[in-house]
Order: sequence, then C-alpha cells, then structure tokens
Amino acid sequence: MPVYNGGDYLREQLQSILLQLDESDEIVISDDGSTDNTLNIIAEFGDYRIRVIPGEKTPHPSYNLERALKAAHGTYIFLSDQDDVWKPNKVAQMLQALKGNCLVVHDCEVVDQNLQSIHPSFYESHGSKAGFLRNITRNSYLGCCIAFKAELLKKALPFPRPIGMHDIWLGLVAEMWYGSTFIPDNLLYYRRHGKNASTTSAASSLNLWQQLLLRMRLVWQLFTTLFR
Repeated sequence: MPVYNGGDYLREQLQSILLQLDESDEIVISDDGSTDNTLNIIAEFGDYRIRVIPGEKTPHPSYNLERALKAAHGTYIFLSDQDDVWKPNKVAQMLQALKGNCLVVHDCEVVDQNLQSIHPSFYESHGSKAGFLRNITRNSYLGCCIAFKAELLKKALPFPRPIGMHDIWLGLVAEMWYGSTFIPDNLLYYRRHGKNASTTSAASSLNLWQQLLLRMRLVWQLFTTLFR
C-alpha cells in the first residue's frame, strides 16, 4: 500500500484489510512523506502485521508503490490504495483464483467519498477484459483490484523510468510472460473523491498524440524486459 496524506480514509481501509489476514500475513505501507495524520493513524492500530517504510516524496505514485513491492515478503501480493474498502471475501476469493493464475483482477463497485454507489460494476462501466492488444489501447488493469504471485516481480521490477501507471505495466508483463485472468467477483468499494492519485476511471487528460506516444514507449519498455 503506497500512502500519501491519506488520513481521511486510511483507518477504514486498514480495518477492512486486517479483518481478512492471517497471523503470518503483512501489510507493507510505503509513505511518500505524508504531512497529515497518516502515520499516527497507522501507529494507533499497534498491529505487528503492519510494516511502514518511510521515505521522501517520489516523483510519481507508482515509485512509492515500487518501494513497498521491493520490501514485500509474501508469496502472494495484493495491491491496495489508501482510500478504498475491501469487501469481506476479497482475500479468500482471490487466493482461490491465484492457484491457477499468476495475476488476477477482480471487479469492484465504484462509490463516492461516503461509499454511496456511483456504478455497481467497474468492469461494466469501463469495458474491462483481458488481452494484450486490448489493454494497450484501453487499460483494464485497475491496481487496487490486482493480486499476483511474487514471481511476477522478477520481470516487472524495477519499474521503467518514466512510467505511465504501475497497474497497466504489471498487467501487461503478466500477460506476456506468466498469464493473467479477470474474474467477475465484485470484491471492493472503489472510492472516488476528487483527490485520488489514480485517474483510471476518468477520461484521459492527454491528447491522442500524447496517448499514442505513451503506448509506443510502453510497448518498447515491455520488449526490453526480454533481455533482462
């Protein structure tokens, strides 16, 4: 979980995650130099399963996540935003799906800051589905809905510089070398409140030429991983 000034929603998110973890699990939180009460909220839990990696502000939120990924010890890694809420069956159902897949994406319900429904299915609103070419043109890999086997990081790390967003990078690396799948289960409340680091559910602010350049660079970065 990468965090930055997440005090408004972090407590609720951590509660929803901790309820589903075993004693041997961990939550690795990489802080991007928060100046609000984020670190105090984490400390209040007093839970040995939470490990905080303090750090200076990174130039991109994806590199804050990268710090957490490099420090993770688990066989299975779940990506988490600081402001969503996990539904009670998320971990169990994703672990089941990961038995036969390297990377799994689940559906989620899009909600506002008060968890009031905006759309019952991100898949439906976004047209989400697997496929390398499909996701190059329109990304379906929503980071907060992704879990994967740690072996994926052998190819996915370090993140390329510069990077668009980590979710499409992880998803396409999985498609190229390991395999990925989209399951229909709706396992998370995806909170949109106007201050989100990710704009996946919004229209791109880039013009068509900028989007094309971004995708060309992404394809080049993917294929250069062949020679690592």
